[in-house]
Amino acid sequence: MDAQVRIERYADQGRCVAHIDGRVVFVRFALPGELVRITLDEPHDRDDRFWTGEVAEVVEPSPDRVDPAWPLAGPLAMGGGVGGADLVHVSLEGQLKWKAATIGEQLRRLGHVDPESVGGVTVERMSGDEELGGLNWRTRIELIADEDGYASMRRRGSHTRVRLDGMPLATKRLLEIAEREHVWDGGFTPGAQIRLVAPEPRGDAATGRDGNFAVLVGGEIAAGSADVEERMSVDGHDFRYEVASSGFWQIHREAPMRLPAYVMSLVRASLDGAESAVLWDLYSGSGLFSLPMAALAAPRTRMLTVEGAPEAVHHARRNLRAAGFDAVDARCGDVHATLQHVPHDLESPDVVVLDPPRAGARAKVCRRVAAANPAAVVYVACDPTSLARDTATFVSLGYGLASVRAFDIYPMTHHVETVALFRRTRA
Repeated sequence: MDAQVRIERYADQGRCVAHIDGRVVFVRFALPGELVRITLDEPHDRDDRFWTGEVAEVVEPSPDRVDPAWPLAGPLAMGGGVGGADLVHVSLEGQLKWKAATIGEQLRRLGHVDPESVGGVTVERMSGDEELGGLNWRTRIELIADEDGYASMRRRGSHTRVRLDGMPLATKRLLEIAEREHVWDGGFTPGAQIRLVAPEPRGDAATGRDGNFAVLVGGEIAAGSADVEERMSVDGHDFRYEVASSGFWQIHREAPMRLPAYVMSLVRASLDGAESAVLWDLYSGSGLFSLPMAALAAPRTRMLTVEGAPEAVHHARRNLRAAGFDAVDARCGDVHATLQHVPHDLESPDVVVLDPPRAGARAKVCRRVAAANPAAVVYVACDPTSLARDTATFVSLGYGLASVRAFDIYPMTHHVETVALFRRTRA
């Protein structure tokens, strides 16, 4: 079923809101203010509270609309549908506006706070992204082999696999490796999952770049290394990380530099020159924030890190030891359960940094953090909705929102990384 609708406002998951006969419709590839013809998803005659659909034709475009830089990721009606870039129809400035509006709306609606009271929401673009047109930023990509063994992506709403001969969102280095390793030439087992990893060369790492990559097929190394090296510099300190090529790491080429730099600025300001400190790093992964935090006031910084993925904890411990931070208590386990048994010398943190998965920290972890009575909490969020829910919890526990700043480390997508600072307002 097709219908002509006027788009009203931004919604979640890269969609916008319209109405048909009083029923809410969430529309993909739309922009507020536009008049568009949409195709409703099947079944269109259901009695659900809302419907979903996709733009088939733009009658009156928004000033923020552009021709998709990667048409294959655009609307189905325009030959797209592979996913991975749901804001590919939006200008780079329009994407920042969209993400700022989404964060602000979620904080007001679910967090019950007004971000304007702390200066509003700023979304910062990563260095180089404007020059690259929002492309060439992913250091990791995942594909699937089609029925003929070629690298592909699934077309939304179907089992069709669309063969690829490149990936516009991938970094130039990753694309070089894909060509060299014949990733686009086929020969894979149909249905096999394909993962490419190519850390961005920085500093001395550039000299050894040829071997610092991975091609995984079905979870097994087909070329490169099981562990890769990531390097970055924060506050004049150079850090080296060994991470699993199959594991999690920030995928934007600049994110491992920019996020820790900003988080550390908040931690330093919260410590206010203290000569010693107790710090917690929760959901700590392979140690992205742990190493800069441990270096902050070493050797008088005492730290607890908690991560649930054993392989990530294994690498975090190795990374900390290699950097000379042997005193960090790096624990593996569920965050809430682990925080029930904190050693006496670590049970009263001055600052807590937490970087939970998309679902957020959730109320019980927020309550445990607040019970430890830190002066400040730095919350790194990859989902505005989860951040907003946890914001409401922290506010109810005596922590006020002091600042919120976002980083566009996922150009061409609706995703955004947000860093919120909470300060203790009452014991």
